[in-house]
Amino acid sequence: MVTRILQIILPIFLIVAGGFVYGRLRRSDIAGLNRLNMDVFVPALILSALATRPFDATQNGALVLGGIAVVLGSGLLAWPIARWLGSDPRTFVPPMMFNNSGNMGLPLAVLAFGEESLPAAVALFVVSNLLHFTLGARLVRRDAHFARILLSPMVVATVCGAGLGASSVALPAWVVVTLRMMGDVAVPLMLFTLGLRMAATALSGWRVGMAGALVRPLAGLAIAVPLGWFLHLGPTQLGMLYVFASLPPAVLNFLIAEEYRQEPEKVASIVLVGHLASLVFVPLGLALAFQSS
Repeated sequence: MVTRILQIILPIFLIVAGGFVYGRLRRSDIAGLNRLNMDVFVPALILSALATRPFDATQNGALVLGGIAVVLGSGLLAWPIARWLGSDPRTFVPPMMFNNSGNMGLPLAVLAFGEESLPAAVALFVVSNLLHFTLGARLVRRDAHFARILLSPMVVATVCGAGLGASSVALPAWVVVTLRMMGDVAVPLMLFTLGLRMAATALSGWRVGMAGALVRPLAGLAIAVPLGWFLHLGPTQLGMLYVFASLPPAVLNFLIAEEYRQEPEKVASIVLVGHLASLVFVPLGLALAFQSS
């Protein structure tokens, strides 16, 4: 199990390291790269991931409710901690709420609970994405127009992908291949630009990164453990909620911080150190999951 977790996490650090080295050698247009990623490649990734996987909100209603509570509850717990740390809540709180439920959460769910758990993992991914691209964007930029957020490529892709996944409509094979090819660019580019940003990060960014690496999974588990029993989740869904709660901050937090110029160097530190800490907290979430089954 530990070896499989390392196989998921280590490539992340290798790509970030590549971006870090390149950032030390050459100056790059990080904002331009992130804009391209947010407008084109990430929406393609979301659409291809959701449109080709089953999504059943009714069968996973209690789990979805638990996922929403973990996201919102983590933010409520993190807000006074941000004040205590002297950090801007718009910088610190969103990464505590929105975790890596996509490129880490989906393979971990299959690894731990089998292929039959994929619809539930997708349900958590959909909910987290919708909250991230709407509420999360508004938290980072309070004056952002809500209508503009709702019409952003990532929100449109999430809604369309969830609708296609819940229906019996199948996209043509050539469309699926095109979306997957474009979507395959998104995660490596996110990680590489994260490394570019880390090359310019001051030491103060690492301090808030350490705090965020602890608060994100601990706040999530503090919500998930009592809530799972309250919702009367079955063993598998209870375990999935624990794993969801223990995941590190999503790399998308960095893209949104860069987009709105909300201390992206500090958010980059939170994301990177959070993924390092996931070597401890993800196994903890898995241990709680297996204990509950």
